Formats: sequence, structure tokens, C-alpha cells
Amino acid sequence: MKYTGPKVRLSRRLGVPLTDKAARIMEKRPYPPGQHGPAKQYRRGRQSAYERQLLEKQRLRSQYNIHERQMRNYYRKAVGMDGNTGDNLVQLLETRLDAVVLRSGLAPTIYAARQYVSHGHVMVNGRRVNIASYQVAIGDNVSIRPKSQKMDIFQGAIENAFPPEYISLDKGTMSFSVLYLPRRTEVPIVCEVAQVVEYYSR
Repeated sequence: MKYTGPKVRLSRRLGVPLTDKAARIMEKRPYPPGQHGPAKQYRRGRQSAYERQLLEKQRLRSQYNIHERQMRNYYRKAVGMDGNTGDNLVQLLETRLDAVVLRSGLAPTIYAARQYVSHGHVMVNGRRVNIASYQVAIGDNVSIRPKSQKMDIFQGAIENAFPPEYISLDKGTMSFSVLYLPRRTEVPIVCEVAQVVEYYSR
């Protein structure tokens, strides 16, 4: 089941800032939430192998805001592809429509990116797509709907948008495309992907 509670609490539990607010709070309280949170930060080294794998899996899943069932399906698909399973998994997640909207700089968080897509603000190759899990292919033209481009959220975002090298952004038309499948080192996620692969391969 997808987490719908406080994002700051989830961020502190996983040790990954999922929002700007979470990043600010984690600077002041860099330990898990709850009464025993401060003490837990000193016990991280006692984790079992399974506990470590589970934590990394939860970190990866939360950074893309997806259900456990979706995560398992992505893993199964990654296993069936040529190449490294971990790299394949990250590339599949990274080419989700909400993920590429986030990386383009037009959305501040994965939650905002998902909302923009579901509310019909995003188009792919000239057609409106409201499915966050839509798989974007290399060369697809992703853009903000013309009527939505006038909104303050997009006007403010485009000025400060600096996408990674694998995404080409045209600020004038608020459109972008994926140039190539990113390498793991180019993807700004906090996760030991090998641990995730071990978790699902048990």
C-alpha cells in the first residue's frame, strides 16, 4: 500500500529527504521520528542483512512514490531485460512520466509531478496523458499543456529548471525529451540498488 501520511516523518524514518520541508527539518533532527529516534541513529550499524535490504527497497519505492506491487512488477521486467538488473530497474523507474517531469525541473517533488500528470497538465507527443506510470521512450516530446503554461507554478519552475544531461529541456516551449537511458551514477536517488535486487531475488 502506498504511504499517505506525513512526508517529513517518512523522510526521517528512511533517512532520505523527500520534500524541501523534510530536508530543512532533517538538518535540525537527523534521526528517525518518535520518542526513541535519537537513540536509534546510533544503532544503525546493528542492522541484519534483511533489514538493510528492506530499508533500501523502501527508500527506492518512496523516492518514486509507487506501490509495492508496482515495484515488484518493475523488478520482474528488469530481470527479463539484457544487462545489469539494478541498472535496468532504475532506468524503468526513471522513465516513468512523473519521474521525467520531476527531473526536468518542472515539478519540485515526485508528489507534485504525479499531481500535474493526473490533473492533465502534461502532454506526450501532443496528446494529453494523465497516467503517472506511462513509460516515456527516448525521443518522446513531453510538454506542459499550452493552457497550463500560464500558471504560476510552471512559470516559477521553468526559471530555475536545470535538468540532468539525459534530458533536453526547451524553456521557451516548456517541453523536453529523454535523450538516452541514464546511467545509475546520473540518477539523483539515495539508494543501494544492489540491496534492492538482493531483496527481491530471495
